[in-house]
Amino acid sequence: MSSSPARRATFGEVFAVREFRALWASEILSVCGDRLALVALTLLIYDRTRSPLLAAVAYAAGYVPYVLGALFLSGLADRLPRREVMVACDVIRMVLVAAMLVPRVPLDATIALLYATTAVQPAFDSARSAALGDVVQGERYALAAAAMQTTFRVAIVAGAAAGGVTVALVGARFALGADAATFGVSAVIVRFGMRARPAAVKESTAVNGSTGVLAQLSTGVRVVFGDRALRTLMLLGWLAALYEFPEGIAAPYAARLGGGPVAAGLLIASAQVGAALTMPVLVSRVGPLTRLRWMGPMAFCACAVLTLAVLRPGLAVSLAIFALSGAFATYQVAANTAFVARLPNERRAQAFGLANAGLIVGQGVAFLLAGAAAEVVPPSTVVALGGGLGAIVACGLGLRWRHISPAIGRHSARHLREHAVPMQLRDHAAGRRVPVHAVRSRARG
Repeated sequence: MSSSPARRATFGEVFAVREFRALWASEILSVCGDRLALVALTLLIYDRTRSPLLAAVAYAAGYVPYVLGALFLSGLADRLPRREVMVACDVIRMVLVAAMLVPRVPLDATIALLYATTAVQPAFDSARSAALGDVVQGERYALAAAAMQTTFRVAIVAGAAAGGVTVALVGARFALGADAATFGVSAVIVRFGMRARPAAVKESTAVNGSTGVLAQLSTGVRVVFGDRALRTLMLLGWLAALYEFPEGIAAPYAARLGGGPVAAGLLIASAQVGAALTMPVLVSRVGPLTRLRWMGPMAFCACAVLTLAVLRPGLAVSLAIFALSGAFATYQVAANTAFVARLPNERRAQAFGLANAGLIVGQGVAFLLAGAAAEVVPPSTVVALGGGLGAIVACGLGLRWRHISPAIGRHSARHLREHAVPMQLRDHAAGRRVPVHAVRSRARG
């Protein structure tokens, strides 16, 4: 059939699901609150100490503790009910941020509280990402993931801007209070907007004899890296570290163009805007198998277009290049959806934690290398080199994915009719595994 229920899914159907609306609202509150607190504390610490190093230490809270939390706390959302994990994380973060408001809290204690708050976030993020697969399935999952990713990108930009404006107008303490309030509201929305579900590991018949933190992490690593398709999909996700090079050196890039902080902010926001505008269109107008076919080429283009920076374009053209790169980066929706489809439910949260940890580490290393390279060569050349390297990697990953997935091969239709396809997709609605060819008619691109 050329048309199918999965193909006719709309954003309206997704937002009609009450539980999805609760997850979506918690995403907005979480991201905006995090950005608000991070900007407020960074500015507060710099104002009190006039130390760029301590301000950088505070800003690093967005990366360093997150990795540790992603590795060791994400599995909680598999061993415990996901709704309860999200509520508990929100309450803990609300208390930690509120503690920063206590008068005369020492500076090192404030930074420690910020790090603790950030370390809890991965458990919440993994629980929410895993719960999304419980709430919506099939093509509606792709639409839901697109809505969440678009919201995330917009909220990152809006939250950072709101943080600076809020601190300037009413002070850092008020901004921290607002952040604590966002966590409290999010906890209420999740608690009463989602229905209770049992822990995911109980759906499995003792997948692993031990459910301890290290055992769960070890099993998650084996599940993700032991499967060639999951490994390839996760590497496609980590490719973001290379096409996000411009974000790490936006300030020197803007300075080379004769711009200041405003120009740097526009450069950072341009890729987010390009993705936010493209993602809903890609998911609502392009079918799932077509998205899988385009995934490799789009990943290549997201990186390759950055090589145009070697021509040292002006600000307007640079904004267009970065926005176009962000538009091609929407292939991540297809990678995310395929990643979830292959994961067993009882390992979903831990797998998301590993993916997030790897991405954060990759971004940190990429930004560090970009900054070091920009000391000796023009920032535009650094962006072009990062894009060229990413294009080479994307080409290899795209070819690997093409060989892994018969559904996107050149003769896919005949192949799927004549052969049993070994790759499996999880039918979330039915709760069983089915071959690709069994769902092809209702997931046609």
